Amino acid sequence: MAMDLLWVLLDGNLQLFYQFLNIPFALLLYYLARSGRLSVVNRFIYLALGGFLLGALTMGPYSVLLFISAGFSLLLIRFLDPTQIYRWTLGLQMCWQTFWHLCIQYQQYWLQETPDSRLLLAVSALMLMTQRVSSLSLDLQKGSVGIDHHSGIFVLFLSYFLYFPSLLGGPLCDFNTFVESVRRMSQTPPLASCLGNLASKTLQVLVLVLIKYALHMLLKSNTGEILGIWILALLLKMNYYAHWKVSECVNNAAGFGLRSYRHTGKPSWDGMSDGNPWLTELSSQPSVFAREWNRTTAAWLRRIIFQRCNTSPLLVTFGFSAWWHGLHPGQILGFLMWAATVHGDYKLHRFLKPKLTSPWRKRLYVCLSWAFTQLTTACVVVCVELQSFKSVGFLCSSYIAVFPFLSVLFIMIL
Repeated sequence: MAMDLLWVLLDGNLQLFYQFLNIPFALLLYYLARSGRLSVVNRFIYLALGGFLLGALTMGPYSVLLFISAGFSLLLIRFLDPTQIYRWTLGLQMCWQTFWHLCIQYQQYWLQETPDSRLLLAVSALMLMTQRVSSLSLDLQKGSVGIDHHSGIFVLFLSYFLYFPSLLGGPLCDFNTFVESVRRMSQTPPLASCLGNLASKTLQVLVLVLIKYALHMLLKSNTGEILGIWILALLLKMNYYAHWKVSECVNNAAGFGLRSYRHTGKPSWDGMSDGNPWLTELSSQPSVFAREWNRTTAAWLRRIIFQRCNTSPLLVTFGFSAWWHGLHPGQILGFLMWAATVHGDYKLHRFLKPKLTSPWRKRLYVCLSWAFTQLTTACVVVCVELQSFKSVGFLCSSYIAVFPFLSVLFIMIL
């Protein structure tokens, strides 16, 4: 009965459902480590074994996609020179991931079939593994993580690739933070503090689900074209916010994400977060929205692409993001549209900032900029999420397409 209620509350979302089921196992790890009943080595084994079992149970035979990726990445790390590891691991990982993305597209667009939900879950987890593999390989190349080729270090690497709190959902955690968090699990706050944090964040998830339900009902009413697309985009964003918050709960339940202690003495569990819905939705610039949206993925893209690219880094970064997401037609157009919006925002902000000399002008600019951000990002989100040629054609023929087009004009004129 409880499982049925949970399934209904989560609107049949498999990832959310499985992540909620992860929480008790994460709390068990927290309790055993906090009470000293689990050594540091056994904590890493617990995390890796949990990821292996979670993948096998939720993805069935498609879990092999993850295990092949993790095993091959370990072989590359073992036998390649550190200066070559990053290039090879990222390249081969992206090729492996892209092959399965194209298989899904072949089923959807050519065979007109619905892909197996287990395959979709496996490819989603594979995308997250690409983040961890590339992040670790770049650390190895830069020397911030050493390789002494003893068996213990490869157990840590495997645990990092497969640890179950982040197997089905972020946020991305770098390897050194991961290792340090596992080692300090015995020093985390009492279990009661962790449970209070989980209760608070679970309540936030329920609020997001209720908002999603209200938006869904509102969408059924007769709304205008632009307003309807904006509401649809908000509904789609609520899915992401709920998923990120649940993933944050799982990581917190396992002892990850403890950042510091507040002045009141209470622990702050916001060290691993993909974003705050309130701050993200109040962003008054598309560039700020891009940094706040899926925060750890945005930081990962900045680190592995933007900071390492000398030619058109913004365009290349958003282009790589479209590749990483799966190269569906809507994704390609959506991310190119997003790149143009962010670039146009930079130019417009630099042009208008010297002219905002009075408080009323600044307030007016913030209000207009917020509305523009909402409408352009709504166009991007719907385009990326609906993916198909049909959705691309629908958006291009709607009035809301005017707003991303204005960003292109800003680039050309300013």
